[in-house]
Amino acid sequence: MLLLLAALPPVLEEAVLVGIGFIGARALAPQATAAWPYDSYHDLRWLMVYHNSWGQFLFGLLGVVVVRGLLSAGLTALAWPAQAPRPPLGWLVRRNLQVAALAAVIISPWAALSVAFSVVALSWYLLASLIPMLVLAPFLQRAGVTGTWWRGLPTIELLGWSALNFALLTLAGAVISSTRGGWGVVVAGLAGVANGLLWRQTVKAAVLPARIRWPRVPVAPVAIGLTMVAAVAAQWLIGLALGKPGEWMPPVVSERLPDRVPHAVIAIAGHDSSWNGRPPVDPRVERFSYQGLDKQGRPLPYAPEATHRSLESSAALLAAHVEALHRRTGRPVALLGSSEGAMVARTYLEKWAKPTPVDAVMLFSPLIRPGRAYYPPPGHSGWGVATGWELRGIFWLANLGREVKSGPDEPFVRSVLSNAPFYRNRTLCPVPGVRMVAFLPTVSAAEAPPGEYSRVPVFQLPAFHGGLVGRRAAENRVIDFLAGGRIDQPRREYDLFQRLGSAWQAPSLALGLNPVWAAEREADPAFTGRICEPR
Repeated sequence: MLLLLAALPPVLEEAVLVGIGFIGARALAPQATAAWPYDSYHDLRWLMVYHNSWGQFLFGLLGVVVVRGLLSAGLTALAWPAQAPRPPLGWLVRRNLQVAALAAVIISPWAALSVAFSVVALSWYLLASLIPMLVLAPFLQRAGVTGTWWRGLPTIELLGWSALNFALLTLAGAVISSTRGGWGVVVAGLAGVANGLLWRQTVKAAVLPARIRWPRVPVAPVAIGLTMVAAVAAQWLIGLALGKPGEWMPPVVSERLPDRVPHAVIAIAGHDSSWNGRPPVDPRVERFSYQGLDKQGRPLPYAPEATHRSLESSAALLAAHVEALHRRTGRPVALLGSSEGAMVARTYLEKWAKPTPVDAVMLFSPLIRPGRAYYPPPGHSGWGVATGWELRGIFWLANLGREVKSGPDEPFVRSVLSNAPFYRNRTLCPVPGVRMVAFLPTVSAAEAPPGEYSRVPVFQLPAFHGGLVGRRAAENRVIDFLAGGRIDQPRREYDLFQRLGSAWQAPSLALGLNPVWAAEREADPAFTGRICEPR
């Protein structure tokens, strides 16, 4: 009965997802009966994306807590070890309902951050949202079986079983994303059976611990408090990982180009970058300015806040810069954009009239299929309304004391949200008459949902987001590409990492549901698994 109860919800969820063709979310199904807190993380990611009003959100949250509490109570009762007397079923139900409500409060900020990841496709948000799950798991797995769960350190056995559950869910998601049709249902069922076996082991480890260290110390409340604080601190840590504002000096800016390069080059920095106006070493190279051009057609210095403008307005500035540079030099223009800069370059290619003086584009760490979720602007209702306000609260706290403030409603982010069908489908699609190459760090594989992610040549190296700029191996390929060479060097592990990350992404909001996106007729990669489909 334990294995049947653990297998049935994943099978049903996977069968529904296969039936409607929602291939982008199939890897989540095994988490439907995972042990705490992976089960609640599964529920809340669905809820954070798929609610259309405050009423739907509150009703859905109540339903999530009740169903999760009852299901966990049943799994706990069936997994109870024979060596220990089992509490009354009513006590288990009350206890697990309480744990479900507590887990919803604790995990909600991290589920909201996973939606922020779906919007901007920045792997740091995905990685940041997973670490608390690993930390909280041993504590919450004790909470459903004992009244003194909040005191003492979890045992090494409980820590090991919870880590194994994470590994199992990751592997099951990867296998499901590699299968088609009914085979995914079979894998989900097997993963559910494995969940049942792990419930038996985690309940036993919690009920019959070998030894509890610090038995009088309230360790769990401290861990939970730190986890809640970490949801705010994560913004600061992500900013630190991405580098301080202004620290962008690629070799194409700091070194001279070889004579065999026929282009004039515009280097476009990413989010929160700044520029003091110092020109690049080579006169054929210019820095793009998020502040625009002066009266002589030269780029102006800019502060980090200037990068927060919308992608459309940045692309308009780039169009003026391209024309000015082409007139001044008489050379074809090449664009090298990093992160947000790559998205500015791609937006320019889509929005501005052809033909263009640009015939070569290098996209470093572009956002991989961003715009997979939505939340409306303040004062409006729509899909993800509660998620938007939770993200605003998190960012407001994170911005306290920060000189350069970021937010979920800054024009850059809202431009991605508003034009999600294009960015989700066509960021890495070919453009007639323009040679393109995408320089992708391998960590971006975790950003790419299952399915196709690029139809332009790629150059992949082990690195984090933004970490390829300045790498000598990448710089050599930049020069080769500018000189007319073809660059295409995918790595075998990229596809594997893409599948391993699929279980921990939030489900995509179906393009056809959101009226904000109705004007852009695009196929939905979350259902087709393909990009660059005809409009």
